[in-house]
This record gives sequence, C-alpha cells and structure tokens, in this order.
Amino acid sequence: MVQETRTWTPESALNAWTFEGQPGALGDTTVTLVEGGSFCVCSRSGDIIQGGPQGVYHADTRLLSRWELRVDEAPVEALRVLAGEPYHATFVGRAAPRPGRVESSLLVIRDRYVGGGLREDLILRNLSDEPAGCVLDVHVASDVADLFEVKAGRIRHVTDVEVTSDRSGLLIFSATRSRGTRVVTDPAPFAVPGVLIYRVVVPARGEWKATFQVNPILEGEESPAWFSTHHPLEHAEPARRRADWERLSPSFTTTNRALAQVIHRSREDLGALRLFEPERPEEPPTIAAGAPWFMTLFGRDSLLTSWMALPLDQSLALGTLRRLARLQGKVDDPLTEEEPGKILHELRFGVQTGASPHGGHAYYGSVDSTPLFVMLLGELRRWGVHEQAVEELMPYADDALDWITRSADPFLSYQRRTDHGLVNQGWKDSFDGVNFADGTLARAPIALAEVQGYVYAAYIARAHFAHEVGDTDLEKEWSTRATRIREAFNERFWLPDRGYYAIGLDHAGRPIDSLASNMGHCLWTGIVDEDRAALVAEHLLSPEMFTGYGVRTLASNMGAYNPMSYHNGSVWPHDNALIAAGLMRYGFAEEAKRIAFGLLDAAEVFGWRLPELFCGFDRADFSWPVPYPTSCSPQAWAAAAPIHLVRTLLRLDPWIPRGRVWVDPVGLGKLRITGLPLDDSRVTLDVDGPNVSVTGLPEGVTLINEPRRPTAAALRYAP
Repeated sequence: MVQETRTWTPESALNAWTFEGQPGALGDTTVTLVEGGSFCVCSRSGDIIQGGPQGVYHADTRLLSRWELRVDEAPVEALRVLAGEPYHATFVGRAAPRPGRVESSLLVIRDRYVGGGLREDLILRNLSDEPAGCVLDVHVASDVADLFEVKAGRIRHVTDVEVTSDRSGLLIFSATRSRGTRVVTDPAPFAVPGVLIYRVVVPARGEWKATFQVNPILEGEESPAWFSTHHPLEHAEPARRRADWERLSPSFTTTNRALAQVIHRSREDLGALRLFEPERPEEPPTIAAGAPWFMTLFGRDSLLTSWMALPLDQSLALGTLRRLARLQGKVDDPLTEEEPGKILHELRFGVQTGASPHGGHAYYGSVDSTPLFVMLLGELRRWGVHEQAVEELMPYADDALDWITRSADPFLSYQRRTDHGLVNQGWKDSFDGVNFADGTLARAPIALAEVQGYVYAAYIARAHFAHEVGDTDLEKEWSTRATRIREAFNERFWLPDRGYYAIGLDHAGRPIDSLASNMGHCLWTGIVDEDRAALVAEHLLSPEMFTGYGVRTLASNMGAYNPMSYHNGSVWPHDNALIAAGLMRYGFAEEAKRIAFGLLDAAEVFGWRLPELFCGFDRADFSWPVPYPTSCSPQAWAAAAPIHLVRTLLRLDPWIPRGRVWVDPVGLGKLRITGLPLDDSRVTLDVDGPNVSVTGLPEGVTLINEPRRPTAAALRYAP
C-alpha cells in the first residue's frame, strides 16, 4: 500500500497535544451541524457570534468567526430550529415589528447546509398586506484560526488577514497562513469589508430570497463548498452518501421505543461522522472522533467506534484500518512520539507551519491504539470480511506487534517523550485521569490495566491468524505470549485485600489502587481470571460505581472523585458499552442489562443522542442525568455504544471462518434486524424474548443458540 505523506515541524508541535483542560462550554443554546471533517457551531438564531468558539470549521481551520444577520440594524428573534440531516438545519425567526406595527410580520428562514464550507438559503417572507422595505446586513468575519487555538482559548491573531469585496461577495485571506474563505452571494450585494448589504423590498404576502456559499481556501487554493448553489441539493456528495448509508445499513424494528429511537439517532450520527479521502475515492471511509473539537481521525476512538459499529457496517473498520496502516510509524521522532510500528493517536490538518492538506500532522502519543489495531483486524476477520482484504493488512499488524513486544517489559506502559506530549496516554488522557485511591496522581511510566487486556487480545488474534494458515509454530508462539501476559496480569494487578484490579502500575511497579471502570474493559477482552470475575462485577455495580444510568469512571469513595470531572467520576457511554459486553462475556447477564437499560434511560433525556459523557451524580440525587458542559455531541464512540449494546443483549458472536454464529438474546423483547452484514450475506434476525431465528446465513455457517463461553480456552474463545 502507498504510504501517506505527512509533515511536522518543531514549532507546530509545541503545545499542540498537551492536555490543557476542556474548552469553554458551548451551552445548550448552540446548534452543531457536522459533515465529514466540517462542522458549524452557532446560536439558535443561526448567527455565529464573535468572541467564543462558534464558527464554521473545515480542515481544522475556522473559516467564519462571525456570521450575523441584521434586518434594519436589529437582530433576528429566534423562534425555532428545525433539525434535518446532521449537516442541515432550518433556523426560523422573525424581524422586529415594522414601523407603526406592534407585532412582527416579517418571517426570516435560514436554511443551512454544512460540508466543505457552508451554504445558506435565506428567505424573507412578508405576512402583511403591504410591501416591506428594509435593509438587510450580513456581518462577516474570519480569524483563520487553528482549531487548537480556539479550543484552548489562545487564538493567535494574524495581522495580515485582509478582507476585500467585489460584486459577488467577500474574500477573506491570510497570506501568512495561506488560508481563508470566499463568500459568494446571489443576488449580488453591496459589499464593503466585513458586511454584505441588501436594500430589499419584500412584496405583500410575498418572499425575497438570497443564497450564500462559503468556500474554503486552503494552501492558497479555493474549493467549492460541497452543497453548491449551482446544483440541486440532492445531487451534493454528502446527500448521495447519506442516501447510500440509509439504503445499505441494516434496519432495526423493535417494540422498545427507547431502543428504536436511540438506534436511529446513532445510525444517523455515525453516517455523518464518516471521513472520506478525495484522493482515494475507492477507499472505504474512516470515522471522526466527534464534534465539535475532534472532527478528524483518531487511533483509539476510530478503532473502538469501528469495532462497536460492526453490526451496522464493516466498511468503517476496514477503512479505518487501511488509513491507520498508511500512517503507521516508520521513524523514531520524540516530538511526535512516532516509533516504527506504532499506530497514531490523532491526525490534524490545522494552520500550523508545515501543514499539508493531504498528509496533516500525525501525533502518536497513545499506548492503546496499537494493540487495538490488531484486535480490530482479528475481529473483522471473525465477521467474515474477505480474507484478501484482511490479509493485505497483516504486515502492518505484525509491525504493530513488533512495537508492542519491543515496548512491553513485561507490560505495555507509556511515558511521554517530551514535555509537549500527553501526560496520560490511555483513554483517560486528562492530566489527572490516573490516580491512587487517596487521590495522589500516578507517575509515569504507567502500565494501564485495560491496555494489558488489549495486548492479550491482540496476541490471541495473531494466534488465530496463524491457525488459519496452518502455521502451528507461530500459533503456539502467540498463544504462549497471551498466556504469559494473562498470568502476569492476574498476579500483579489483582488487589486481594480490595477484591478488584488496580487501574495500573506506576513508575515503581506499585499497583495504582483506585477503584475505576478500567477493569470492565479487562472483562471485555477476557484477560480476567474467571474465579475473580464475580467480585469485579460486584464492584462495578456497587453504589460507589453505578449511578443508575451507568458506571462511573471512578468510584465515589476514592480521593479524586468528582462527579463533574472529565475522567474522575463521570459516566461515559462507550466505557459502559464495553463494560456491559465484558459482564455478558463472563455470564453476568442481569448486570449487563442494568447498564444497557440505564444508558437507554439517559439517552431519552438527551434527545436520544448519547453524549460523549455526562456527570456521575447518583440517579437518586436528581431525576434526570446532568449534562457535562463541554461534552462532544455527536461523538463517535458514544453513537456506536447503543449498537454495541444491542450486540451484547443479543449475545451475538460470529466466527465465520470457523462456520459458527452464537446468538442467545436476553432482555430485548421483540426485535427484527434486516440486512445484518455477515460475510458476503445479508442476514435477517428475529427475536421474540428468548426465542431467535436467523435467515440468510452464509453457506456452511451454523447458528448456535447459546451464549459463547468466555475464557475457557484462549484460542477458542478470544474476543
């Protein structure tokens, strides 16, 4: 496969990846629209207000930092936001009352589409019986800011941003950053720098219309917004992709209203968060981590999202693996933490020096992306994805395993290589996300519990691949490695006096003894000894950990506990989906159901869209779950979590190369899934309580109507 180009300079590395706390809250009065690597955050009137994080973003650059509509110098009063597709919304408002009138008679409709820039169709509708004469102003500005600058609240104002006007609209451009935006309008306005002005007469009981198109300029080259004003909306590439996504995705029909609503929303959000490479149109898509701050490829997030979304679509997993393979580490670079074989943490396309619109900035400060890469490849093969598609990625998996085995001594740990990297490099990557029971922060190098589980599962996956090709020596080598790390993990991480696993080992090899959710991931990967699983389940569902809506990241009796923190007491849907799967794997069906249905209750309060996280207050404290102010929404692994919960409650485990599919549903009532992708087939699955029927299975594949045993033999029952 052709290697993907990427560039990086020491200047652009400075502070880019260091965790500086979460950005300022957007609040519940904002609206976020997303499509691929583009998004818009605005007020409920449709205006983009200067001075905060609102804006139109593309390629990690803020194209518009101001977009405010005025009618006769007065703002438009917001009436309603009509949500459409994830990239589309209609903002309905009214202008101030006409002269001599008490009530407004001028309706303002702003139809907005986001993707590669922005398109807005504006309608002024006169509801009175005489013509309305007015002046309409659109105030426009762009600071050409990098997304990291906005997120951290440290915008470096560029002195050479020039605004010029012509008959078509405005051009805003920074020569230093070689980026900017062009605003094209129809009809032509009277334009002065920063303002588009229209003198308008709206006929009695009639309408006046205008269209605006905001085109990005990257590296000095202008490209049209994806929803062009020159073509019908349904012909736009995002609209065609969404139609294909709806047509090809499995359909879910169920008597459980909450489940039906949340699955529908999850499917929509995952479709909108897909990332496509224009230079590789034949490649399957990858997935962005979430809006507004993470609309790019992430190693850990994209891999886990792809895994959880497998019952919906397997092309996301294949596309994610292929792109991460192209970006796999080749050299040793302390600034980016790149190492040969390592899988990246995230990819960025911002305005820092040396940016490339094709390669972007790759940062590798993640300890878990690399084993997760191998895990997902193994799971993809179990789902029956064509052998050749998986086989082409095997050299990259072996390079990843080489990095793991070189780095594990005996456990895989992390320590940032310069003071500009992430301090913590597991999924709890805030600076205070790993701490002892008394609240003391752990010092690196740190070996996280869940990471050892990922490594164990990666070793098992490699043994499976060796078994498939009849290489018994290689199969034995990797199964032996898996056995060794499992034995070492259960010896070193288990806290016999507490009855749970440490979150990790610190720089001195001491167990980090806080009670945290990480050990639920260890159930998911199967590294936990079966005779200890019951105690783990008991702790995860204890009052200190389980809120009624989900399992907290950190128990309430720990020193660092704060239910309003990012990683020390909050509830994360993806974390809970993996915990539920782990509980089900070890036979704790009732406990898994409590988590699944607690999350569904929370989803209803959040408008059927699970956020990235929410506060970890107990359900008895407040009647509704409390939002976390800076939570991403939509967010990829939160959107995929309900899909994984359905798989968990179905106890669905395919192993197509071995000719078996396990299905033994619990707690689902009536459910029909049509078009479930397995191998080259589309399967229909009908559930009625404990009863299940499956039609359309691939030839030679047998349905096993019982749960798959968890860990009795590593090779037979690996994840």
